[in-house]
Amino acid sequence: MRKSESGREVRGTRGVFVLTVSGLLVKAAGLLFKIPMNYAVGDAGMGYYNAAYSVFALLYTLFTAGLPVALSVMIAERRTRGDENGAEATYRRTLGLMTLFGCAGCLLMLAGAEPLAGLIRSPGSEAAVRSVAPALLFICAASAVRGWFQGCGDVTPTAVSQLAEAAGKLICGLAGAVFAVSRGYAAPIAAAYAAAGLSAGSFVSMVYLLAVRGKGKKRRRCREEAEPLIKTLRALCRIAVPVTLSASVMSLSSAMDTVSVQRILRELGATAEEAAARFGNYTSLAVPLFNLPPVLVYPAAYALVPSAASALAAGDRREAAERIMGAMRIAVLIGVPCACGLAALADPILCLLFRDASAHAASPLLTILAPASFLLCLTAVTNAGLQASGGQRLTVLSMAAGAALKWGAGELLLRRFGIVGAPLSTLLSYAAVAGLNLAFLHRRVGAAFPLGTAWSSLTAGAGCALSARWVYGALLPSAGSGCAVSFAILAAVPVYVLLLILTGGVGAEERAMLKRWLPGRAVPSGGRKIKKGIRS
Repeated sequence: MRKSESGREVRGTRGVFVLTVSGLLVKAAGLLFKIPMNYAVGDAGMGYYNAAYSVFALLYTLFTAGLPVALSVMIAERRTRGDENGAEATYRRTLGLMTLFGCAGCLLMLAGAEPLAGLIRSPGSEAAVRSVAPALLFICAASAVRGWFQGCGDVTPTAVSQLAEAAGKLICGLAGAVFAVSRGYAAPIAAAYAAAGLSAGSFVSMVYLLAVRGKGKKRRRCREEAEPLIKTLRALCRIAVPVTLSASVMSLSSAMDTVSVQRILRELGATAEEAAARFGNYTSLAVPLFNLPPVLVYPAAYALVPSAASALAAGDRREAAERIMGAMRIAVLIGVPCACGLAALADPILCLLFRDASAHAASPLLTILAPASFLLCLTAVTNAGLQASGGQRLTVLSMAAGAALKWGAGELLLRRFGIVGAPLSTLLSYAAVAGLNLAFLHRRVGAAFPLGTAWSSLTAGAGCALSARWVYGALLPSAGSGCAVSFAILAAVPVYVLLLILTGGVGAEERAMLKRWLPGRAVPSGGRKIKKGIRS
């Protein structure tokens, strides 16, 4: 039994590593897509593209957030019982259901592109909405296959398919945008050509997943009568509905951003083109970097769910709380320095990646979003902790409260500060979500926010941010902005680690985590031992 559990732990660790690398590469591909796209179609074109993508993202979340998760759980349960026929029948039914959803969503976006574009207050995005519609069908089918592989404990096809999707989007989308610009097409049409790349990448991903699953597999005969269809659907809905609601709330919030930001900017005197340009600048430059640090934390959240759930199933509430708090420490140790670095070097980092004019406009927005990036890391971990402890409905409550605050604050702040109100409302929203999640977790399992680690990390993060600004300023006159910001980031890392050790941020719990990750290597003690050695 121990050997079996050890094998599952190794496979789980390998899967988390694969998903981490895949997530980083997908984010890199996303930046590689948006950087030349910003040059090709400009801020206005990116505004139309992002408006269409917000419609797609909302429907995508509604159709795919919960069902693949529910499918993976049910596949794992049936395979554990040796019910291969039941697993195959469940997969085929879910694939058919998701394909039906995808067809319905695709037809909705194709036929209703004009009213949808009007609903989000971005009439110029109508063509882009139609271009991205087929992606919904392809991704729905692909998500069902991913659910099968995850239920079988194999996340490699999922990781590869995500990379294939990102590569297809990058190559086809950029080629379409360049073609449109070379022909002199207007910004809305160029955005539509770029959006077609997402459909192409999704198609490649779907074909790959179906081919991998079908390759070398014997066709199983499914006894459909083994379980009535209505029973399968009920089991799927019981798991999928809370997950879908929780994930949909923030997608709906992003869609509301699309509506309110451009509408209010036009009410304040901006033309439709100017409003689209400002919104595109915010969503294409500041938001992608805001979403980058959480990629490093998501694997910890992914691993936390089965880890904490198993401790609770064994009746060890204290162990579950310790595991959740350990994941919080990871979020703090990663999220805080990333937030400090983004805030301190927002303008030079953006100038390194994008046009100077666009970067200067987006840098104040990224500076405000930087603390929200840490809160997003914390939200990911606390959401996972609540799901592991059976508090799925509580995540829906906290996310709904955050979305409501985002909408209300956005209406006020956008009118008072213009586009700056968008990142301010996002910061307030994630602060509310993280705070509610922490309160819920403390009440359910006794997990408390690691204040000691947070204080040490914040002190070390502030020090590394100041050192990064000093290095950047010192090198800028002689080395240029690109070289200066690169060296500043490299110099900030050892400064953060050193200050973290000196302030006692690497305690017994952190050393235990590092020993599990880095077996056989010495892990430095906290600040107390270093200070003792200095005095002696």
